[in-house]
Amino acid sequence: SNRTEAPDLTPDRDDIYLVSVKDGETNKLETEGASKYALSFSPDGRFLAYIGDVEEGKWWQNARLWLASVDGSQPVRKLSQSFDYHLMAFSGSDTGGGNMMSPTWAPDGNTIYVQALHKGDVALMSFSPIGDAITVNQLIETHGIVGPYTFDKAHQKLAYVLGNQDGPGQLYVRDLNKGSDRQLTKLNQSWLRRKALGNIEEVWFDAKDGYELHGWILKPNGFDPSKQYPSILEIHGGPQTQYDRGFMHEFFFLAAAGYVVYWSNPRGGQGYGEAHCKAIYNNWGTVDYYDVMAWADYMREKSYIDPRRMGVTGGSYGGYMTNMIIGRAPDYFKAAVTQRSVSNFFSMWGSSDVNWQLQQSVGDNKPPHANLDKYWDQSPMKYINNAKTPTLVIHSEFDMRVAQEQGEQVFVALRKLGVDTEMVLFPGEPHGLSRDGRTDRRVQRLNHILRWFDKYLK
Repeated sequence: SNRTEAPDLTPDRDDIYLVSVKDGETNKLETEGASKYALSFSPDGRFLAYIGDVEEGKWWQNARLWLASVDGSQPVRKLSQSFDYHLMAFSGSDTGGGNMMSPTWAPDGNTIYVQALHKGDVALMSFSPIGDAITVNQLIETHGIVGPYTFDKAHQKLAYVLGNQDGPGQLYVRDLNKGSDRQLTKLNQSWLRRKALGNIEEVWFDAKDGYELHGWILKPNGFDPSKQYPSILEIHGGPQTQYDRGFMHEFFFLAAAGYVVYWSNPRGGQGYGEAHCKAIYNNWGTVDYYDVMAWADYMREKSYIDPRRMGVTGGSYGGYMTNMIIGRAPDYFKAAVTQRSVSNFFSMWGSSDVNWQLQQSVGDNKPPHANLDKYWDQSPMKYINNAKTPTLVIHSEFDMRVAQEQGEQVFVALRKLGVDTEMVLFPGEPHGLSRDGRTDRRVQRLNHILRWFDKYLK
């Protein structure tokens, strides 16, 4: 509960209250941190584990695992202090929202299990706070996305869902004593066998300053290295998230149409440590822009990539970066699709449901009218006058995160400049249309993207 005098101005500030079942009496629990979620009591009821942010509005910080004593007799402990990864289950995928589980306790109360974003995986980690020492281990070492999980009563077996780039997910059981895993389901396998998905190559490459970055390349089925292919660069949203080793239907859809599709995790995202994420704090469109362009340069040098038929797309932050690219590198890509995109931080501050976080991460914690140059320097509209790239603008009318006006600014500017452009609006759809929208409109969105790229890259 947020019981400050102006909770609408401090929505990242939470306290935890205990309510007596007997008489309804409410008592505030002694805790630390900003926003708090995913609460879980210890088996003996003496402690409460929770996931929470360290400071308000600072997206670059890892969400941490905290431990508070219910009677307030012991100081609050930050169990994941030395673990430099974000405790969260949501990653960049179009298969729906993340399966974030509350911390799970071992029956003896000596170990707590949580999910974490970890270099392209959603991993299942264990934290054992014995005395002053805290032992951290990764429970499942197989690459992929660990979704819902549960232990048997004897704590001898673990049932869990694991997804990967070959399919949305399967149910497994692990024998904790033997460390062995057994797959229980083969859902969608007969359907997947009838599809020509293509092959994914995982790579690490260097940014312009030598920083190591992580990416993936999807080649269409029947790929012939002696030929040149049209390609599409995909840029994830957030930016505080990651592309992962989960199933991404959109990428396979585009590859099935004959495109090489490639994506990466530039600085500014989660999953690679706080320094990786903090790199663009109050400096969007700087090192992250150069990381994305370094990835495009890396691909452009491949003999099978046709440099005259390269496209770029992304949604939310990915749309922001797409807008940056068409203004700052107007001759690089032959076509672009910008989706639910950020274009002008000044106006977004007054129309977004996360304006307090924008103020922290873009404006040095000042509103735009008190720091105009800072907001404008990081806004794609500053560069839009250079744009030449034919661009499709996709937006949802009920987008509360990035309002419709953000896409309209790009569309109107491109029209005034004489750049070939269209705008597609989806009525009644939210910011997360690509993963949570109405099914027929999700299909329409994909067809619009393919239509635009086919027009200019085929």
